[in-house]
Amino acid sequence: MANHKTKLAVFCSGSGSNFRALHFAIEERNLPAEIVLCLSNRSECGAMAFAVQHGIETLHLSEKQFDGTEAFASAMLDALHSRAIEYVLLAGYLRKVPAAVIEAYALKMLNIHPALLPAYGGPGMYGINVHKAVLEAGEKNSGATVHYVDAEYDKGPILLQRTVPVEPDDTPESLAERVLECEHALYPDALEKLLDGNGS
Repeated sequence: MANHKTKLAVFCSGSGSNFRALHFAIEERNLPAEIVLCLSNRSECGAMAFAVQHGIETLHLSEKQFDGTEAFASAMLDALHSRAIEYVLLAGYLRKVPAAVIEAYALKMLNIHPALLPAYGGPGMYGINVHKAVLEAGEKNSGATVHYVDAEYDKGPILLQRTVPVEPDDTPESLAERVLECEHALYPDALEKLLDGNGS
């Protein structure tokens, strides 16, 4: 099927800058993929607004809407399966994905992390916390990592990494800015690698 486009869902919680980078890269590079769903735990956020502007279906799904994790996981899987989603890309999704969903999408769910894993990962290591930890440790380099999602935070197999030098006068904010720029190039590259391996 030469014209097959791999169906992707992007999970977001915030401004959606990586979601935007992925969306534009798919168009610019003419990748054989299509983002068909933007799922968020927040009914209003930048990512959802961007999806609406670009004709991508949105879905607000939060654990608070359900009686327990099982029902939440079931609703999430229904949403993915009913749209024939093949891969899930986490882009600033600040909730733990239910184990049943991770299991169903084993080696088919990616996340991007603003550090060179396996260092500076795990619970609490997100956003500015990561960059503070990197600077406090006196690291010479940081960067970004795209990895497969498994049952443990930030422990899944690494698909692609890129290094960003730490400057002597960096603040957590300035480092965050440069790492984010790196992320915007790295995530589309990782997606392209994934799709190549997929044989689409």
